[in-house]
Amino acid sequence: MPSLPSSRPILRVLAIGLTLACWAVAGPVAAQDVVGDQRSMLIDINPGELWIQRGEALFRERRGLKNVSLERCDFGLGPGVVAGAFAQMPRYFADARRVMDLESRIVWCMKTLQGFADEDEAIRLRHSTADREADVVLLATYVATQSTGMSFQPRQDHPLERRARDLGEYLFHRRMGPMDFSCATCHGHPARRVRLQSLFNIQDREQAARAASWPAYRIGQGTVRTAQHRLADCFWQMRLPELQWGSDLSVAFISYWTHAARGGVIQVPDLKR
Repeated sequence: MPSLPSSRPILRVLAIGLTLACWAVAGPVAAQDVVGDQRSMLIDINPGELWIQRGEALFRERRGLKNVSLERCDFGLGPGVVAGAFAQMPRYFADARRVMDLESRIVWCMKTLQGFADEDEAIRLRHSTADREADVVLLATYVATQSTGMSFQPRQDHPLERRARDLGEYLFHRRMGPMDFSCATCHGHPARRVRLQSLFNIQDREQAARAASWPAYRIGQGTVRTAQHRLADCFWQMRLPELQWGSDLSVAFISYWTHAARGGVIQVPDLKR
């Protein structure tokens, strides 16, 4: 008489199936907690602190054809005043006759005060490499950090400041590109996520403040990135043409999300995935 098949393989399959089903439901939540724990563990030893020290040294160093430091650069509160300057940017600068974010203002001062040209590596190199940290990233990290703990209070007094904000809002909600995406597709709704990455909601001030807190140390990339870098990544992910660094378009985006973060606390350098 043939023996009955053992029930153990069936039970094993059922157990594995049940486990996978649980992971499917609880896995993303658990993974999000791991990402949060990772940030918490690194917050006291944030590698981005190294960029602050090097950025300050670069800020005070006499450089360029004119052999001057950036201590003469006016970030909106007077020459050399950096405490609280980032909290009020982007803003209109009469000497440049345009609205600027922190990075474009740094480059403007490097050109006009220090005598650097577009082709010089100090300006041309936007991303840090294995051989050299980008000057603009180091400088932006130092200046922005001087507003850490303050609240975002971008200026809206000048008509061009309001125009930049309004243009940024329009672009944020405009569907474009082959994917027919807008920024709001990912960042205009609560509790949305790409894979295991939570996405900030522009309608939540605290989430918007966290999103606007750049420069930040990217754990997955092992280096510090800036707001302009983040925008370029978003354009690439949406399969859009390359965003021109420091353009009025890029500043408009930053103006809108900083406006959404108004009153939220600045955390620079932040830790991001």
